[in-house]
Amino acid sequence: MKKNKDPRRKKLEAQSKQSHSRIQKAYRNPEFLNSPDARLIRMLAEYLEPERRFRLNRIQDFIVFFGSARAFPPMEGAKVVEEAPEITPEARYYSERLSEYYDAGRRLAKKLTEWSLALPGNRDRFVICSGGGPGMMEAANRGAKEAGGRSVGLNISLPFEQEPNPYIPKDLSLEFHYFFMRKFWFVYLARAMVILPGGFGTLDEMLEVLTLVQTEKLKKSLPIVLIGRDYWEEILNLKALIKWGTISEKDLNLFRFIDDVDEAFEFLTAELGRLYLSKGEVHPPPQIQ
Repeated sequence: MKKNKDPRRKKLEAQSKQSHSRIQKAYRNPEFLNSPDARLIRMLAEYLEPERRFRLNRIQDFIVFFGSARAFPPMEGAKVVEEAPEITPEARYYSERLSEYYDAGRRLAKKLTEWSLALPGNRDRFVICSGGGPGMMEAANRGAKEAGGRSVGLNISLPFEQEPNPYIPKDLSLEFHYFFMRKFWFVYLARAMVILPGGFGTLDEMLEVLTLVQTEKLKKSLPIVLIGRDYWEEILNLKALIKWGTISEKDLNLFRFIDDVDEAFEFLTAELGRLYLSKGEVHPPPQIQ
């Protein structure tokens, strides 16, 4: 016959169980995970979680589109202009031009997606990737969807809440806290870049990529197309940099101005075929030194 446990012992065991039930593992503790002490963990999460998503979705590489969030589709842009109080003729002109570039980005992304879908293999190649927001970013994801393909959106949390556009599959719509981790994923899987007219963010992304290529920190060939010569030559006085000796003239060969969608398509597909599809080779993800 078993003896009953000492009541004091039973009470201690009950207190111990209750105490242990309140203990929380560090990786389940939101207060810790969102604290400054866990910043490194959050950075690693923004590396590892996207990597897992791309692997599970069998995505091998990107064609990245950069551009302004403030551009509208042509029909929507025309409506916005008509409803704007006291809009000047100059503002109307530039709004219409941005809408034209939106449409160019959409059509180019569509053609590139149709081309990539026809490639052999069991992994998605040259998937359209944008910053995930509205404007030129939306145009790229929209074009991919119109072609029947998937695309990626790498959004960023901002104080004014940039919402993801509706043309990105849910499992390929990511949101980052850290700009540098977002930029890493833009560049790491990029095989080519299309840069549409944009503001500070676009300039930041473009110049950082050009710096990586110029300094050979990016160990791969990366075709870069700037859509809209009239826009970019007004914004960037690159000849002044050559005149002052701060860049070499050959640095202008790191990218190409192209205005025509068909010309951009022919250039990009020819370069991607030459660099990454010759003899059916499968290249590993590009490396940043």
